[in-house]
Amino acid sequence: MQSLQSEPIVSSSKLVCLVGGAPIADDAIASVSKGVDAFIGVDGGADHLLAAAITPAAIIGDLDSLSEAARATFADKLCHVAEQSSTDFEKALTRVVAPKVLALGFTGGRIDHILSVLNVMARYADRAVVLADTEDASFMARQGKTTFSAPKGSRISMMPLGTATVTVTGVGWPFADQVMTPNGFTSPSNAALGGDVTLAVDGPVLITLPRALLQTALQAVVRAE
Repeated sequence: MQSLQSEPIVSSSKLVCLVGGAPIADDAIASVSKGVDAFIGVDGGADHLLAAAITPAAIIGDLDSLSEAARATFADKLCHVAEQSSTDFEKALTRVVAPKVLALGFTGGRIDHILSVLNVMARYADRAVVLADTEDASFMARQGKTTFSAPKGSRISMMPLGTATVTVTGVGWPFADQVMTPNGFTSPSNAALGGDVTLAVDGPVLITLPRALLQTALQAVVRAE
């Protein structure tokens, strides 16, 4: 077992996948495996990887939630981060270097856990992270302009995680220079007109697309170098 370390635990020049302990579909890991360079178990997420017969690059977290079977099977992959001032999701994300991160197993289960994940997404909005589950693919909009294509009628949800000024075109209900806040104006169920959707934002805004547009989200989330 490795101890807490400040250096990155996993580095990749390609897409990596963090797997958390929240419920996921039986085929969730298999459905993305072809495009993933490395899987990282986040504490109890190690059990999802064990069930999928995937050997992770590392298991990162305080390691209080994984089963004895996963602990024994992945004994040489365990990276214990003991401090309790951050969530396991933050522990893992801050110890992985990759151009894009896909996160499975972080959006189901307890509402406080989901809110803590969104808190991390907002604080690390410069990271290219896509949260995926059976229904959705969510990511933080780039500061400045983000453009992606979506079929007509596709759900385009824009939810501020702080104060942001947003302009969006290519949707059924466009708006310009609109101040958005978590307890003010939001746009949870907009829809693509078909073709390009363009957003300009200056604050933390979570974009959610249908799960069928996961590859679109993975392309849109890339940050400029």
